[in-house]
Amino acid sequence: MQIDLSGKTALVTGSTQGIGRAIATALADAGTRVAVNGRSADTVASVIDSLRAENAARDLIAAPGDVTNEAGTDAVLTAVGDIDILVNNLGIFGATPALDITDDEWRRYFDVNVLAAVRLIRATLPGMKERGWGRVLNIASDSAVVIPAEMIHYGMSKTALLAVSRGFAKDAAGTGVTVNSVLAGPTHTGGVEDFVYELVDKALPWDEAQREFMRLHRPQSLLQRLIEPEEIANMVAYLSSPLASATTGAAVRVDGGYIDSIVP
Repeated sequence: MQIDLSGKTALVTGSTQGIGRAIATALADAGTRVAVNGRSADTVASVIDSLRAENAARDLIAAPGDVTNEAGTDAVLTAVGDIDILVNNLGIFGATPALDITDDEWRRYFDVNVLAAVRLIRATLPGMKERGWGRVLNIASDSAVVIPAEMIHYGMSKTALLAVSRGFAKDAAGTGVTVNSVLAGPTHTGGVEDFVYELVDKALPWDEAQREFMRLHRPQSLLQRLIEPEEIANMVAYLSSPLASATTGAAVRVDGGYIDSIVP
């Protein structure tokens, strides 16, 4: 399959590292003009320089700003202009015993992982509908379905994101705009490495620590390894393309078989 997104503009939130950076790379390699987003303008500029050094043909623009607040969101949207593909990738996670999660933490996880996405959808979906084409992708998690005991506030936020995706897909019905969520499984990023070492012996080499983490905390994974960010990005690139025109309102799994279900 040939994915050609030439002439389209995408915003990928939280795209200076990890899954977001991999998604920005995949979309740019498919011909998309990609807005790279992060809170620090210097970091965004450095990432763009690095991505262009790998492939000078990549069409990248800087869109620094904190999308968890209205002022930052406005700055990002001004930098990008009309958006054809919105990828709400920004998210936070961390392990906290269930009874120790404070009111402030519950609110913070909702604000960052859910409300920031909703705010951007409200801002961009009307233009997509008017133009008769668009893609909204919300990066969710296996934790939306299999709530981890050690971070139920994170699971809650990702479950909410599934509802957000389905609801806005109904709002966009019949317009040529699709709205989907991607259920990403345990993925190998720098942040996840830190998380793994919160739960297993810090003295273990990374390969052993990863195996121990999967054995103890994610034993239902059929892949039996962490997913690479590029594997998530491949699915996002497909769902962003005209090839996925009949997929909307869906929660599409890239979870390594982690979710024990035969229905997505």
